[in-house]
Amino acid sequence: MQLHKMVAYQKGAVVSRTLVKKDAGNVTLFSFAKGQGLSEHTAPFEALVYIVEGEAEIKIAGKPQRAVKGDLVVLPANRPHALKAVKKFKMMLVMIKK
Repeated sequence: MQLHKMVAYQKGAVVSRTLVKKDAGNVTLFSFAKGQGLSEHTAPFEALVYIVEGEAEIKIAGKPQRAVKGDLVVLPANRPHALKAVKKFKMMLVMIKK
């Protein structure tokens, strides 16, 4: 199955689908309706965000950057980050625990 077809958009919502859940880390696919996001938070593990489609603003330690289809962004451990859908977008989050 194609990655972009594995999670659907829902109006006014963030939708997630866990693809892999292991002790070493998780892989989760998300879809964000336009204007939706994840508020600023920190995580004790490094993570990778791959933009499957659409456009997002990702802030890391207060510094915003735009991310579009095909972009890969590293979210460093213990640094505040937030995401917001500039346009509806889908992303794959790879959380590395070990």
